[in-house]
Amino acid sequence: MPANKTGASPQETGPKSGKKKGRRARLLVITLVLLFVAGVGYGAYWGVDTVRASFPQTSGSVQLKGLSGQVQVKRDDKGIPQIYADNAEDLFRAQGFVQAQDRFWEMDVRRHMTAGRLSEMFGSGQVKTDAFLRTMGWRQVAQKEYDTKLSASTKKNLQAYSDGVNAYLKDHKGKALSAEYAALDFQNDYKPEKWDPVDSVAWLKAMAWDLRGNMQDEIDRSLASTRLSAKQIEELYPPYPYGRNKPIVEGGAVNSLTKQFDPKATAGSGTTTGNGGTQGNSGKGLTQGLHNGLNTLSSKISSVPALLGPSGNGIGSNSWVVSGKYTTTGKPLLANDPHLAPQMPSLWYQMGLHCNKVSASCPYDVAGYTFSGMPGVVIGHNQDIAWGMTNLGADVSDLYLEKVTADTYLFDGKQKPFTTRKETIKVAGGRDRVITVRSTNNGPIVSDRDSELVKVGQNAPVKDPAPDRADGYAVALRWTALNPGKSMDAVFELNQATDFDSFRKAARDFQVPSQNLIYADTKGTIGYQAPGQIPVRGKGGTKGDGRYPAPGWDPAYQWKGYIPQSELPWEKNPKSGYIVTANQAVVDKDKYPYPLTDDWGYGARSQRINDLIQSKIKDGGKISTDDMQKMQMDSSSEIAKLLTPYLLKIDLGSLHLKAKETQYIRDAQKLLEGWDYTQEPDSAAAAYFNAVWRNTLKLAFGNKLPKELRVEGQCLRVKPTNDSGPAEDLNGNTRLVTECGQREPDQAQPDGGDRWFEVVRNILKKPDSEWWKTSGTRTNPGARNRDDLLAHAMKDARWELTSKLGKDVNSWSWGRLHQLTLKNQTLGKEGPGFVQFLLNRGPWNLGGGEAAVDASGWNAAGGYDVVWVPSMRMVVNLADLDKSRWINLTGASGHAYNAHYYDQTDMWARGELLPWAYSSDAVKKATKDSLVLKP
Repeated sequence: MPANKTGASPQETGPKSGKKKGRRARLLVITLVLLFVAGVGYGAYWGVDTVRASFPQTSGSVQLKGLSGQVQVKRDDKGIPQIYADNAEDLFRAQGFVQAQDRFWEMDVRRHMTAGRLSEMFGSGQVKTDAFLRTMGWRQVAQKEYDTKLSASTKKNLQAYSDGVNAYLKDHKGKALSAEYAALDFQNDYKPEKWDPVDSVAWLKAMAWDLRGNMQDEIDRSLASTRLSAKQIEELYPPYPYGRNKPIVEGGAVNSLTKQFDPKATAGSGTTTGNGGTQGNSGKGLTQGLHNGLNTLSSKISSVPALLGPSGNGIGSNSWVVSGKYTTTGKPLLANDPHLAPQMPSLWYQMGLHCNKVSASCPYDVAGYTFSGMPGVVIGHNQDIAWGMTNLGADVSDLYLEKVTADTYLFDGKQKPFTTRKETIKVAGGRDRVITVRSTNNGPIVSDRDSELVKVGQNAPVKDPAPDRADGYAVALRWTALNPGKSMDAVFELNQATDFDSFRKAARDFQVPSQNLIYADTKGTIGYQAPGQIPVRGKGGTKGDGRYPAPGWDPAYQWKGYIPQSELPWEKNPKSGYIVTANQAVVDKDKYPYPLTDDWGYGARSQRINDLIQSKIKDGGKISTDDMQKMQMDSSSEIAKLLTPYLLKIDLGSLHLKAKETQYIRDAQKLLEGWDYTQEPDSAAAAYFNAVWRNTLKLAFGNKLPKELRVEGQCLRVKPTNDSGPAEDLNGNTRLVTECGQREPDQAQPDGGDRWFEVVRNILKKPDSEWWKTSGTRTNPGARNRDDLLAHAMKDARWELTSKLGKDVNSWSWGRLHQLTLKNQTLGKEGPGFVQFLLNRGPWNLGGGEAAVDASGWNAAGGYDVVWVPSMRMVVNLADLDKSRWINLTGASGHAYNAHYYDQTDMWARGELLPWAYSSDAVKKATKDSLVLKP
């Protein structure tokens, strides 16, 4: 295949043959090494020595080159470090050293991922992932940020951090760094490079990718067009229910004269408002026929978050802040629990960074959660303020179809030359691969990274044909995170902020990922700010909504700029006395002039938190720290409240089963009688309801979706689409073909999130909706209406749980179905069983569920296993910071078999929080190990 089409040549992407064979050989070597590491057989002594060699020194003293004075590292009984230094440079140098002690393997893997260099560590199996990451150019953008955007003080902090990491690397190699490096020594000659400041900056790109907004929805809507009409697709993406689930900011408007968002303004004179939210065009004309290419692009996109976590509507978070007016302390209480993929070790790293004397030259006295490999604190509090984050979900990325020739792309009627660059991918144990990255004015051509993507747009019905119509369109990605920004500056500015004004000033630089930032301070102020670089689109539908891939050759669909930071929504001390952000709509679209997105979370969690707060403060009630912690573990199911009354009324006689079989289903149905809709781990009712919900979605929607959205291996006999042959056989009879699903279980649809709550809500009172009808067979008639389908779902759920949990319904429990296994993000995911046994931990039986406040999410299409979690939890007490509480998903250490590898997980699963010592006296009292770093 020539390289002058939309796909790269085989020489660029590398051969496919031998990949599995090489991977098996590599894993065999790793298995043998880890057998020794575990202390099995002849290598027992060597194995114990290898495991312990990487454990960090946490007491006594260590010389750290470059320090200007002594630094103290105090660890509590969970190994959480609090660092004390006389100046900022020493503080961040020590932070780099300490994080390298605990988590360098994780740091090293992360920087190789963000740079598209995983093949250097793990061999040829990672070439395609590296090629995709190189095409996006995360590392390249991070370098530009460092060179041209970041402040001198930020660069100084980053360099100090890097020096600390490198000081640790100088004296620790191979097994002394981590047991995984002992394994790699047997695989190849890999040796870690020195840490670079840009390695830290690049990690923000990975987080932005994880929280990038609606790109997957944009793809899914396009793929769905092969089976569903435009009207049906819109029914599966209903508008946000503003009248039922409150947005974050309920009032306010943009003043058309001052160009400022005024949280106290009302729509009308002097303000600009939205247009009421037309949905935009369906995109049918441009997206029909894109499914082959977009499906491959989807799988390529999802292979990157596999290292960070599954994308989808589970990626979100809860945060809320309550004014002292309604708290038992008289000062604000702030809670936060970001929802991300479960990882081993946790994505987050807890620590405190303290200047011995806070001054202009050393302004840090901050504690909270950060990322291994990055200086500063991302979420937490200092001596004056606390802040939390949830994903805003703004639409910050678009896919553009591009008409291309060998060397050019079409724009505004003219052929433009590609911007190109060569990238060399080094491969452990193999030959280098060279790829060519091509970019248009819209961004890199991501479709070049897989040969199947040359089919993109092959059948798209457009008025003017593409050049070389046989290969159709290429696909370019425009994404705000590919613009150099100042988010790293914002991290340090947040750490130093002392009041709401300085907090908002810091937020202005937090460009990607776009987050909801909540705020509280020790003086009693609470607040909210929506930051981020959010595009203003041209056409993109009738109102620039970016819901479907856009024609890159048409200037009318270009981005027109970005929403001015001064016009982004915010509020301070609202009349309600509290602020809730849980991925719901930020502001009513009728009151705001800019489209942020139509793909919000649908507000099930946020409204439940609102209701819980209201129930506590009505009639003069007050909220305590214990109450905030209890709210974080609320497992009430909003869809169960809606659907259960219908299930209890179902006449199971319509199934025409034998009496004994009918009784089996009635036994399960009775579990729902009197159920309070909470999803505790020991609840049989929660187990049965969630199984019914899963089967309802499968029957009503899942079996009607195209193969590209269904679970991999799930095969159905269906009518053919355009790409699977004629609709009739030679005799004129309707043909059926076998189509098998292609999505990973944690990425498939219908995922069961609160978008699907809204879809079902909209048809529950329409018992004859086409969605309720299914095809059947002579022996197993399909559903004719809502009650038929629900009866079938109840039957299928009964048989499913019988096979999984046993015949006796009273022995069922939600936790036995809904389990969490923590997996090492590299060798623990694809390695042989024994490797996984060594590195992974679990399972834990969990409560909570999809779109519950205790959001232990699961994908209804794929099964019941937990695929995203509250990755940490915290409650900050602004009246007495030492009475704040926190917990991490795993522990401080990334070293398997270290005492702090997962010593917080049992408490986390029970909903418990650890005391959070902050003041020097409290930290001193909590200290179990103290290490002095000396110049």
